[in-house]
Amino acid sequence: MKSFRERVGKEILVFDGGVGTYLYEKGIFINTCFDELNLVNPDIVGEVHRDYVNAGADAVETNTFGANRFKLAAHGLEPRVYDVNVAGARIARKAGGDSVLVAGSVGPLGVQIEPLGKLSYDEAKDAFKEPIRGLIDGGADLVIFETFSLVAELVQAVRALKELAPDFPFIAQVTMNDDGNLLSGASLESFVSEILPFAPDAVGMNCSVGPKTMLDALEHLRTLTTLPISVQPNAGLPQNIGGRNIYMTSPEYIAEYAKRFVQTGASIVGGCCGTNPEHIKGMRRAVKALQPARRLDVTAASLQVTAPEAVKVYEMSEKSRLSNRLRRKEFVTLVELVSPRGVSPAREIEKARKLFHFGVDAINIPDGPRASARMSALAMAATIQREVGIEPVLHIACRDRNVIGMQSDLLGAWALGIRNLIAVTGDPPKLGNYPDATAVFDVDAVGLTNIIKRLNHGLDLAGNPIGDPTGFCIGVGLNPGAINLDEELSRLDWKIEAGAEYIVTQPMFDPRILERCLRRIEHVKLPIVAGIWPLVSYRNAEFMNNEVPGASVPAEVLDRMRRTTTKEEGFAEGVKIARETYEQIKGSVAGIQLAAPMGRIEGVFAILGK
Repeated sequence: MKSFRERVGKEILVFDGGVGTYLYEKGIFINTCFDELNLVNPDIVGEVHRDYVNAGADAVETNTFGANRFKLAAHGLEPRVYDVNVAGARIARKAGGDSVLVAGSVGPLGVQIEPLGKLSYDEAKDAFKEPIRGLIDGGADLVIFETFSLVAELVQAVRALKELAPDFPFIAQVTMNDDGNLLSGASLESFVSEILPFAPDAVGMNCSVGPKTMLDALEHLRTLTTLPISVQPNAGLPQNIGGRNIYMTSPEYIAEYAKRFVQTGASIVGGCCGTNPEHIKGMRRAVKALQPARRLDVTAASLQVTAPEAVKVYEMSEKSRLSNRLRRKEFVTLVELVSPRGVSPAREIEKARKLFHFGVDAINIPDGPRASARMSALAMAATIQREVGIEPVLHIACRDRNVIGMQSDLLGAWALGIRNLIAVTGDPPKLGNYPDATAVFDVDAVGLTNIIKRLNHGLDLAGNPIGDPTGFCIGVGLNPGAINLDEELSRLDWKIEAGAEYIVTQPMFDPRILERCLRRIEHVKLPIVAGIWPLVSYRNAEFMNNEVPGASVPAEVLDRMRRTTTKEEGFAEGVKIARETYEQIKGSVAGIQLAAPMGRIEGVFAILGK
């Protein structure tokens, strides 16, 4: 199992729901010491954890939220703080096995600390050490400090962990009111500023309020930190029905908000009071389509490929007209045409014909861009090549096919005469018209590039000979404006190791961003084709700037687009800006890829100005 730090921020993690309220649902009386159940009824605690594991939780929290000396003293259990916490961690570990993370739950002490109470900061810190020591010794993977309303108390809890185990992973969570502040009245700004010096692995919010208020708070919190954020709301406010506290928020409602949490920037979602395994099951389904579900592990060794002795691997000069031009360092022009939503590609074919006669080198065909349902990109590519004679560049996305389907399509593409590819991970379904659709993502773009490379060496993914090899020219994507450029460039290195032969960037609107990226990859010797997108309106510019990851539209460009008053003025200004960008960058790249928004290829002619 990967560690918490290996996973947090790199995938969406689903934590479990309420432990105490779920034990209450199972018939445990409200006046029971729930933490003591770890010692006197471990089976029912283990059952709670297993229910959450079966619901799809990536992490379960220990039944130790109140297991400190002050809260246990009310039940005569003050001497057993360590025992309760060790047992809680061991029960959770046994229930989760080797596949689920165990988060050691630590809540507030339940007494006032200075300056409001007699307990000093150092005394509070020492009181927190007792449960934390037990959780670590019991096998917890991380500590989750949760439901804190006083930042000063949370700081003492974190100090305790740092003194016991300085490098142990932890999440710091506070609890909110309807105004978006901590229950103590403190602001999220004060929480973040005081906790960041302790280097938490994630920060977040839990309990007190329902999903709607927590979404509003998340929108604020994400502006205050770049750390992974956790969100674990209650199932609304409880209603007293027949003497029982019932939480009315449905799993469907929680699931819908889980998607919104992720789309707003949360890395960890889960539930608190009133949520049960049905709520977590709904969350699991909701986020499944928002992230790659499983990816094959990539190692340097797994990227090495040796062709069978009888196989002759194609040279770059033998693969395609495009690969030949790239090899000879001739400037290339690609134009993107999107497949139709219906069954007739007649308009796209006519546009491809005009572009071919104009002198464009290849037609770039995305594979279900923005997770839209369109005519098969493979069918579109083969049709354009057959009807027009221009070479297509076919995108292959990992979203919609498992590795069997991808290999089948690749073999079919070769048989149909397709020679140029771009391997992409693919937009998640949440971006399209079918946000509940299931995404596959057996591999990402690195793994797909390696699959293509293997086929080019006469081997399938399992290493079995396929006879004659394919000879695809393999392209990969690069986002020069990625928020985490270090990670983006690290992935580029993996793609090159996996077999990439040329690079196509995402559309960019600020040449300075491309220049900065190119300086970082001077060691890369592959040809780089820069993406340019002619804006068509101010609204389009705002959308690209605010909703497309990595797309940064400079303020001066936004101002120019804002001053346009009609559609035609907007299009003309967008083309003019794209032309200026083209002139600025053409000397530093191997070619350009131009988009044709709304299919308006006349913009391409104006930009290239041939």
